Amino acid sequence: MLDEKYISQLVESVIKNMPSSAVPAASGNQLGVFDKMEDALEAVKKAYKQYKNYTIAQREKMIANIRRLTNDEAEVMARMGVEETGMGRVADKIIKHQVVAEKTPGTEDLHPTAMTGDQGLTLVEMAPFGIIGSITPSTNPSETVICNSMGMIAGGNAVVFNPHPNACKVANYAVDLVNRAILEAGGPENLVVSVKKPTMDTSKMMMECPDVKMLVATGGPGVVRTLLSSGKKAIGAGAGNPPVIVDDTADVKKAAVDIVNGASFDNNLPCIAEKECFAFSSIADELIRTMTENGAYLIKGDMIDKLVKVALIEKDGKYSINKKWVGKDAGLFLKELGIDADPRLIICETSEKHPFVQVEMMMPILPIVRVSNIDEAIDMAVRAEHGCRHSAHIHSKNVDRLTAFARAVETTIFVKNAPSYAGIGVGGEGHTTFTIAGPTGEGLTSARSFTRQRRCVMADGLHIV
Repeated sequence: MLDEKYISQLVESVIKNMPSSAVPAASGNQLGVFDKMEDALEAVKKAYKQYKNYTIAQREKMIANIRRLTNDEAEVMARMGVEETGMGRVADKIIKHQVVAEKTPGTEDLHPTAMTGDQGLTLVEMAPFGIIGSITPSTNPSETVICNSMGMIAGGNAVVFNPHPNACKVANYAVDLVNRAILEAGGPENLVVSVKKPTMDTSKMMMECPDVKMLVATGGPGVVRTLLSSGKKAIGAGAGNPPVIVDDTADVKKAAVDIVNGASFDNNLPCIAEKECFAFSSIADELIRTMTENGAYLIKGDMIDKLVKVALIEKDGKYSINKKWVGKDAGLFLKELGIDADPRLIICETSEKHPFVQVEMMMPILPIVRVSNIDEAIDMAVRAEHGCRHSAHIHSKNVDRLTAFARAVETTIFVKNAPSYAGIGVGGEGHTTFTIAGPTGEGLTSARSFTRQRRCVMADGLHIV
């Protein structure tokens, strides 16, 4: 299990003493990265024909090499990601790459099943789809490329990526890394491909290519709807607005630390992160005080109104995020307010209807709403989650309340008494992924998500009992 707090502190120390030259410029001849989508598709088609003859053991050797290189170059990709997108924290992005390297399942995730009886033996195996087209986000660009590559390769597939244009340099660095690892392990050239300048046109070409048998998108609702209308098997990871409840039975001091750590991680970019808090009035003061003692900064009054004008855009009474501020450090927001401080997280008390509660922010800003009882907390949390059924969290020792909230919110990930990132295996059991497919139902994707079942039947034979 990764000790994310220790790693974060260690990495911050390393980065402070690291020269800026440690971040390489994007190479002009990156492996698997093409000028044209047509060329990328032709190359990956050729690679897949070769890959179909590789054994499970050979697949696993490639994946092991991807894990090694990802750990070796986690710091490089973290710095590249922050510099290219202007979002997130280098120390936290290093942890995200390490988690991908260590907790993304490989071929062990492919579980064949057998059925025997008087009429013989039936074997069901997990087979590749073939060539998979994958759209990746700007929030977790290289992490998603590497995580999806490992799972898709483990399933016997080849992959063509169309990265987010605002994060294509670091995403394509990851494509190059994956190909370097594959070649070093004896795999084929161009098993994973991408384009230097991804556009809507390159995305459309990828989706419409008859050789691409499956589509996977990690992003907002728009891209998911596009994939689902493609006529192909599609996996879509959509948006969320995860609430967290803290009741009067919780370990309030632990809850405060957990929420600060979860909501501030990579400046709240992860879609699983706590984005609004509903706290029982009886413990709210203690919760807020403990949060301010552990990396949060409390703002009040007109400062909240000023922060709204910075973080959100209002039009006709409706609010949306100011994309220029997504993933920025909390200290930069406070600087706009004339406050000289550099905390991990900004917190403020608001009403349920406040835009900070209702809009998915992806910024290190956490609104806290006081509630009277668990029924009120659950009702507000479910409304704030907007039916995305993505992630939700609660701090409580009351089993009935834990159960009631889980049943009401119906999210893919439900974390109890831990930071949000426990839901993807950091400080919690289970594998990790950066493609959480709520809309299409696969949940936390892994190698088996990128396979199809094939049944082989031997009638009246091979059963020995």
